Amino acid sequence: MIDPQIRTLHFEAYRQVIRNFTDNELIPRENEMVSAGEVPADLVQRMAELGLFAITLPVRVGGLGWTVEQQVMLTFEFTRSSAVYRSRFSTSIGLASQILLEYGTDAQREKYLKPMAEGECVMAFALTEEHAGSDASAVRTTAIRDGDDYVIDGEKRYITNAAWADVLIVFARTEDGEISSFLVDRETPGVETRLPELMNGHAEGPVAEVSLRGVRVGADRLIGGATGLGMVHAMRGINQARTHVAATAVGQATRMLTEAMEYAGKREQFGQPLAEFGAVQSMLGRSYAELEAGRAMILDCAREFDRGTPPRHRIAAAKLYCTEMASVVGDRAVQVLGGVGIVGNHPVPRMWRDVRALRIYEGASQVHERNLARALPTLLG
Repeated sequence: MIDPQIRTLHFEAYRQVIRNFTDNELIPRENEMVSAGEVPADLVQRMAELGLFAITLPVRVGGLGWTVEQQVMLTFEFTRSSAVYRSRFSTSIGLASQILLEYGTDAQREKYLKPMAEGECVMAFALTEEHAGSDASAVRTTAIRDGDDYVIDGEKRYITNAAWADVLIVFARTEDGEISSFLVDRETPGVETRLPELMNGHAEGPVAEVSLRGVRVGADRLIGGATGLGMVHAMRGINQARTHVAATAVGQATRMLTEAMEYAGKREQFGQPLAEFGAVQSMLGRSYAELEAGRAMILDCAREFDRGTPPRHRIAAAKLYCTEMASVVGDRAVQVLGGVGIVGNHPVPRMWRDVRALRIYEGASQVHERNLARALPTLLG
């Protein structure tokens, strides 16, 4: 539950609370999280108390009411720590909450949004399948009407938070051949989640496979009460999520560049700090320029988002640029660290592995490149 005092804070005061939380609690406990193989439960509780599950929801449904620009600024703060922390509330604040907020029935909003804001109900976004990754329209999971219920059968994979979500938003093809979205309690008979044996990055916040075999849900679990709107619902959540992923890449790059800069100032070779060598200065200086370009891109997208219409192509461009930038900055940071970047538990190589996944999440870089190229006549016309 959100600490009542949090709701009294103006934005800059709240931002400072999150900055302090990041510096004093999240970053210092990263190694503990790695050793445990999961985010400590008390930190998840602290995230809920500080309102991190509520940053994208309006006050009328229990949220904190921050604008998209403010959400991005907050993301810059908490993603200076491990991206795994963010993953624990990412699906609730982006993909899931925005779908229900915009398209859910009154009863669905009433039932789920306030508990989501309080961190008492975690949702997962179950879209991806073996044959439906970048081509999300290729969903094969089915939802067949049977009286007052739907019976859902299919397999989902790479689903963030699925192993500990309370509710899954499941995308399935209904008998009209169209894709629809359903609210499915994870404890419903026929739902099974499985964690992978190995994660290359985000190891402490693994994605999961989801099997749905004869899963029966009431028609009241059809989001919005109408079939055929699943891809509309998905894109609303995905545009918000891509905005946050781009901001996450900026936060991660900020931390990795800071760590590299501090190491270069202390590590001496040939009688002087690494930071005095021109080659190292070039890597650090270029990294800062690229980081600031990404920061400006996603803030500008967020401001346009707040003006009323999500600028989907510009969001895609920012997501593409920022995630690619974070990987490059991470690679340079590892190079500056040398052996320390390869051996031991320094945060930079761990974060470098984590940010690699961001170039795949919410649309692979190559898909964004293709879509932007196809839209150029309109974008530049």
